[in-house]
Amino acid sequence: MELRNRRGPGAAPELISATSKPGQEPRTEAEAGTPDPGALRDRRFLRCLYLVGFLDLFGVSMVVPLLSLHIKSLGASPTVAGLVGSSYGILQLFSSTLVGCWSDVTGRQTSLLVCILFSAFGYLILGASTNVFLFALSRVPVGIFKHTLSISRALLSDLVSEKERPLVIGQFNTASSVGFILGPVVGGYLTELDGGFYLTCFICFLVFLLNAGLVWLFPWSDIKVNRTENGLRLDKNRALWGKTDNEFQEGSPAAGSAAPGKTAGPPWMEVMSTLRVMRSLLFSDLWDIFLVRLLMAVAVMLYYSNFVLALKERFGVSPKTTGYLISYSNTLGALAGFALGPILRLYRHDSHRILLHSTTLTFLLLLLCCTARTMAAVVLSSTLLCFSTVIGRTCIMDLQLTVGWAQASGTLIGMGQSVTAMGRIIEPLLSGVAQEVSPCGPPCLGSALALVAIFIMSLNKPRHGGDRSD
Repeated sequence: MELRNRRGPGAAPELISATSKPGQEPRTEAEAGTPDPGALRDRRFLRCLYLVGFLDLFGVSMVVPLLSLHIKSLGASPTVAGLVGSSYGILQLFSSTLVGCWSDVTGRQTSLLVCILFSAFGYLILGASTNVFLFALSRVPVGIFKHTLSISRALLSDLVSEKERPLVIGQFNTASSVGFILGPVVGGYLTELDGGFYLTCFICFLVFLLNAGLVWLFPWSDIKVNRTENGLRLDKNRALWGKTDNEFQEGSPAAGSAAPGKTAGPPWMEVMSTLRVMRSLLFSDLWDIFLVRLLMAVAVMLYYSNFVLALKERFGVSPKTTGYLISYSNTLGALAGFALGPILRLYRHDSHRILLHSTTLTFLLLLLCCTARTMAAVVLSSTLLCFSTVIGRTCIMDLQLTVGWAQASGTLIGMGQSVTAMGRIIEPLLSGVAQEVSPCGPPCLGSALALVAIFIMSLNKPRHGGDRSD
């Protein structure tokens, strides 16, 4: 992938600017030392988005660990519980791309608010579920609209320069991960109270309402995005505010250069038009990136699929001790976002090379876990795997946005989420077959998939080379 030359329709080389902050004009040396109020507002807006990501995963992680216990208490058989659980993944598979594309057309603010409010409604129904039907019904709005993090990442992509994007998305992932660490602790405490599950769901509902209030109060009118002279300004601002072409032409003469006299069609027609463009892009430029994403997602899922059982059978480790190890790994994974800045500078912002090396490290660590003879080797592999997977996820998302269509970041991120959801559907089958062979089967199969991903990236290296240090 030639990161500076290979672009989707509508993208422009001017997107990578030499300005110090997104949305700014180049400043003179005299002005460089003066703090820019606009830049400070942008930074405050980013911190507000980090808070939204934290609250989202904090609320979700309070409830998710308790779902299997609750549906069992409602009298559901393991088969029914499995079917209800898989319905969420299936809904996410089909809704991720559509909701992402919808956010590109109608605007980030509107789509964020709708997704948060419908997700809150789903958790409210879950808190009132006294039978299996209500439990299953509660998963429908959550499965369709639980895309707060994806839309937030698309908004971050709109706000920052291409060079800053991996670092900012990494910081957002870190803030979200902290919520995922704290949520189960609060949920575990609340569930021990009388009617604890219902209380936990209601508190989750309140957290989502708080999130919706934050999004509503965001200073949307103060935010500027990266601009170019070839129509990107129009499309990116439409993605943020959800305005029509004519509204922009009336309000700003510069927007008229994009499509003079053009009348915006119905939102559903714009969604379908964007999806058609993305389909052609997927089969031309993005197929290898999404294939690598699928392979690595399944590889990591296989590693964690029977982690507790494998450690018990191989080393006699109790589930309690394994739980401590998982918490330790999650904490390190949250901290891994802080390592992105130095790593990006070391690699001169070459996301493809970082992804190749992190995938190679993941392959070696999965192999180490398969062949480990001592618990110390497992702890070492788990420690380093946290860093390699977090960095790999951030870089592959950055490559999607770099190679794909600049104006459709929501659609691109949604497509990536659909690929991950596909991995969640495939992984249980592969894990079951691999466990028939050996307790080490799932991580061994995961290492094989990681090796295939390395080969794909190596074969495409001439097309994917380049850096963004300029």
